[in-house]
Amino acid sequence: MGEYVKIPAVYMRGGTSKGVYLMTKDLPEDPALRDKVILNIYGTPDARQINGMGGADPLTSKVGLIAVSERDGVDIDYTFGYVGIKDAVIDYEGNCGNISAGAGVFAVRQGLVKAVEPITVVRIYNTNTKKIIEASIPVKDGEVVSEGDYAIDGVPGTGAKIVLNFLNSGGSKTGKLLPTGNVVDEIVLQNGKKVRVSLVDAANPSVFVKATDIGLTGIEMPKDTETNPEILEIMDDIRATAAVMMGLAPSRDKVGPAVPKVAFVSAPQDCVTINGDKVKASDVDLVARTKAMAVLHKAYAVTGGICVSTAALIQGTVVNEVVSEQAKASGIVRLGHPSGVLDFEIGLEKNGEAWHLDKAGVSRTAKPIMDGHVYVSRTILSQK
Repeated sequence: MGEYVKIPAVYMRGGTSKGVYLMTKDLPEDPALRDKVILNIYGTPDARQINGMGGADPLTSKVGLIAVSERDGVDIDYTFGYVGIKDAVIDYEGNCGNISAGAGVFAVRQGLVKAVEPITVVRIYNTNTKKIIEASIPVKDGEVVSEGDYAIDGVPGTGAKIVLNFLNSGGSKTGKLLPTGNVVDEIVLQNGKKVRVSLVDAANPSVFVKATDIGLTGIEMPKDTETNPEILEIMDDIRATAAVMMGLAPSRDKVGPAVPKVAFVSAPQDCVTINGDKVKASDVDLVARTKAMAVLHKAYAVTGGICVSTAALIQGTVVNEVVSEQAKASGIVRLGHPSGVLDFEIGLEKNGEAWHLDKAGVSRTAKPIMDGHVYVSRTILSQK
């Protein structure tokens, strides 16, 4: 029988992330055993993930689980997971927009959705947030098109443009676009300092604070946390308090590693990307920095970007206070992050005192890297 079991898999880049896509039917039904299999596939726990498909980075240690959907008007069910690196844990609390882009490509390439030229629209039900995503996938001669002239910051070269529309994504986890009912709340840091924050739940629940309110410039880079670990400590402090306020955790010490997101924001300003490219203040409407699990994100998560862009257009939030007037008027938010700029088109309406997020659009690219099988230790599958 051999020591290993082969499981069909596709390794693919989606946006600025990368991960393994698996069909749920090919995995154990028991969730605990399924997670052990996925951890084995990724080589977790290990800082290098040397024994598996993980890339030893939060952006390349992600998994997409796909199933043909039985829901009306939906093509596939898609579950996203952050796969731990040093810790043997998979976090399913939130979604990832980058991996979502790959989910639509996977569905068409695997024949789960009929390929229609020139664009195949894949309706995706994200089980993490219980929301629908419409992915517009370029198709030619019955095949998904990967090459094109669309560029996204954080990815070398260009590719075919994939448009994602996150429908009615307000209240993804809490059920409310503004979980506390307030556009601004005041929290107390562990050091006793009071800061103003905005708690918003769109695509992924997040908490936002002005960079200047926590002693930062707003254009800090991931490498800066090595010499100034207090950056991450303050972000974790804010995130823990916000999680309890949003009803996502019973106490500060019970907060999951991925949700809610936390970010500090600032008004448009000149900055330099990780690759050394210059970004002018006039090229962006907002500058933000967020976390990817335990480190500062090298770019910006798509779902997190939807949330910060939505917050930017809600009158009175701390993000709204620093975003450009151009974004407020157009509904298009150009978000500056460590790898460049990410654009979001937000459809936000206010009925009386209540805000409603109709849709949030973003464009990505994706590239299949490998089709084949992953090898899983048979002893893992025999565990009860």
